[in-house]
Order: sequence, then structure tokens, then C-alpha cells
Amino acid sequence: MTTVDAAPLESAGRRRRLVLTASPAAWLTYGAMAAFLIFLAGVVLTVVVDSVGTRWFGTWLPSGFTLRWYSEAWDSFNLSQVMEVTGEVAIAVVAVSLLLGVPAAYALARRDFPGKRLIMLLFLLPIVVPPITYGIPLATTLYKYHLAGTLIGVIVANVVPSVPFVVLIMTPFIEQVDPRLEAAARMCGAGTTAVFTRVLGPLVVPGMLAAGILVLVRTVGMFELTFLTAGPTSQTLVVALYYSVFSAGISPQQSVDAMAVIYTGSMLVMVLLALRFVDPTQLVSRVREESGR
Repeated sequence: MTTVDAAPLESAGRRRRLVLTASPAAWLTYGAMAAFLIFLAGVVLTVVVDSVGTRWFGTWLPSGFTLRWYSEAWDSFNLSQVMEVTGEVAIAVVAVSLLLGVPAAYALARRDFPGKRLIMLLFLLPIVVPPITYGIPLATTLYKYHLAGTLIGVIVANVVPSVPFVVLIMTPFIEQVDPRLEAAARMCGAGTTAVFTRVLGPLVVPGMLAAGILVLVRTVGMFELTFLTAGPTSQTLVVALYYSVFSAGISPQQSVDAMAVIYTGSMLVMVLLALRFVDPTQLVSRVREESGR
């Protein structure tokens, strides 16, 4: 005679009753989330479809499809130069941020000194404070020294919030490396350069890669600081997109939507790449931990 284990059946029945007896607040929350996602998907799909449509008036779908709006946007908005400037700014900001942030993270991870918590708080301020609050005085200073409107000015402005990201990410990576490895290397005659390049460096490369990708995403998507300091020849993609929206009466709306799709697609690729190496929950917990000290 076979016996049937009633535990799985009771567990399934209990889960079914929990779903059916969910509170009205839970159903309202789920409904609001679903409505928001549907609305967001509708907005994105509308822009995507309009960027490949020939004419779209009063119908569910355009009368035809074409890719000529992308080539027109590329030419009319000079996207070749914009993409070149965006790449130059992003690469320069990543390099300078790593060059400044990694040594600072090493000092914070390995040394205890008076005012360490205050310094950590100062590093966190550009992350937790909206960029526009310090962007205006920063832009005023750059204009005073004739740096605003140039490529260097845009790079300097974007470095300010990027270095704290590098410090915030690299500090726990360096803390996980056993200091005895560095001490053993020094006892074997290794100098400071050899310790950093041959011992510590290979162990923190994943952290540097994660920090660099995160800074890259933030720089390409940073609007406020770039808008306040960019000139006609130093606009990144997000600032050029902003100006293209206001030229919609001159340029076809489809070409503006094509530019928006290019920007959104590039940001989506970088975000997915960043999520491959960075855990957002760990970053948020790190910010809370340091701000709560």
C-alpha cells in the first residue's frame, strides 16, 4: 500500500490561500507597479517605433518603417563628434578617478588617523547630495579660470563625483586583502612599487574594473555637471540630446527619437555591463554604513 506525503500538499494549499487572501493594500501595490511598468514600456516603445516609422498619425502603427531617421540624426546633430567627445570625457574621467581614488582608498583601508570619519563623510557628500547643489559654484569657478566650455572643464567637473565612487568601491576590496601579504613582500626585499604592482594590484583588479565601469556609466549619464560646464564643442551625448529636444520644431521628431534611442541603448548596454561586475545592494549598504558612522 502506497502512502502519500501530505506535507507538500498542505504547503501548496497554504501558499494558495495566502495568495487568495492577500490584503487589498497588497493588491493595490501590485496593481500600481503593474500599471507603472506598462506605462513605462508604452513610453519606451512609442519612442522606438516612432524612430523607425515614416508617418504615424491616428493609427496604431506607422504607415511604413525606415531607418533613415538614424542617419539623419547622425548628420544633423553631428553625432560623430558628440560620440567622440563622450568617449574622450568618459575615458579621461575613468583614468583620473582611478588614479586619484585607488591611493585614497588604500590610505583609508590601511591607516587609522584622526579625522578619518570626517574625510569619509566628505567623500560621500558628492554622492548623496544632488549634483546641481555643488555644480553651480563649481561651474562658476571653472568659468573664472576659463576652463568651462572646454573639454578639460567637463572632465574636471565629472571627476568631482566620480572619485568618491572609486573610493567607496575600492576600500572594501583593499580591506579584504591580507596586510601580511604586503609585509611578507617587503621582508623579501620588494619595494613600494613592486608591492603595488605585483602583490596588491592583481588582487584588486576586479574592484578597479567594477569602479571603472560604474564611473563610465555615471559619466555618460551625468547631465547637470556636463550641461553647466560644456561648450559647443564639448557636449556629451546626454547634453546633445537635451538640445535636440528643443530643436524638435526645426528637425523632424523622428530624428530626435532616433537620437534618444541611441542614447538609451548605449546606457542600457553600459548598465548591464556594470551589473555584471557591481552588486548595487553592496554599494547601497556601503553608503549607509559610512553615512551612519
